[in-house]
Amino acid sequence: MIVAEITLRSFTENIFLAMGCSIEHARLAADVLLKSDLRGIDSHGVARLTGYVRLWEKKRINTKPNITIVHETPTTATVDGDAGLGLVVAPYAMQVAIDKAERYGSGWVAVRNSNHFGIAGYHALMAVESDMIGFAMTNASPLVSPTYSSERLLGTNPMCYAFPAGKYPSLIVDMATSAAANGKLEIAQRLGKQVPEGWIQDKNGRATTDPHALKSGGSLLPLGGDTEHGSHKGFGLGATVDILSAVLSGANYGPWVPPFVAFLEPPTDPVGAGIGHFVGAMRVDGFRPVDEFKAHLDNWIERFKASATVEPNQKVIIPGEPETAAEKERKITGIPLVAAVVNDLNVLAEKFGVAKL
Repeated sequence: MIVAEITLRSFTENIFLAMGCSIEHARLAADVLLKSDLRGIDSHGVARLTGYVRLWEKKRINTKPNITIVHETPTTATVDGDAGLGLVVAPYAMQVAIDKAERYGSGWVAVRNSNHFGIAGYHALMAVESDMIGFAMTNASPLVSPTYSSERLLGTNPMCYAFPAGKYPSLIVDMATSAAANGKLEIAQRLGKQVPEGWIQDKNGRATTDPHALKSGGSLLPLGGDTEHGSHKGFGLGATVDILSAVLSGANYGPWVPPFVAFLEPPTDPVGAGIGHFVGAMRVDGFRPVDEFKAHLDNWIERFKASATVEPNQKVIIPGEPETAAEKERKITGIPLVAAVVNDLNVLAEKFGVAKL
């Protein structure tokens, strides 16, 4: 099913309003989800809406949060999200970082007591709009085993870096630190497909291609998949995200991070408050004139695009390029939704008395 952006945006806003969000927060939360769908990251868009609703029904999401700065220096801050939607809390924190960067050159904000914040790219791109380099990362439900382990101790823990270019779209590195994001498993489950080797292992630590393996005690693997392909590097990246997002902010970390799925209860022995994020912004002109930086980043992009490829029909893809192309196309043609997602959304429509898609 293809749904126009304006239709899906209105639908999503109405669901958040029905949950008790303010108009401002409903619009912002919907914007974060729609950005994901527009950019072709279908696993983190409106497909996640039912998950937020279930968490709200379990009273694990506060739709009227009092988001506050609880610790601050001129260039840093710690934000408490009051159990609010991460879709709302993270943009608040990024705006704090941007404001500090405007005044002092850079701003860094750690966040605790939040929830799933959508795609990291949304938040990092906020800085790009002000000619800054943006950073955004978050820890997540423990689904990933460290190298040599069969125990789930880390989340997929995505990190994003966004750089403003000149005549080209922003260069955006937005990636999970696991071999694959959990959302990709969910897509494979809906489509009835197997997943590539190196993404997951079963409860005994053996490689598997079954996308349902997590439900029977399996785990995702760190980026790299196994030691021969550098899984220790993925483990290190995931650990970095966990420490900056949670150990630094006072959020839960490692196996204590509360699960996104509502049917699993949070750990009874928390070490912090909610989920944690870490965001930052740096002024480009703190290092060199913005126009010079953009011109050279354009040159960087052109050189890499012109590089020799292994096969004649291949081309080098600049980080963020497929997502930018998808956003341009989907704004015109609409957003494709698989039947399972449409069904889930229409169930929500009935629950809240909202017009179906």
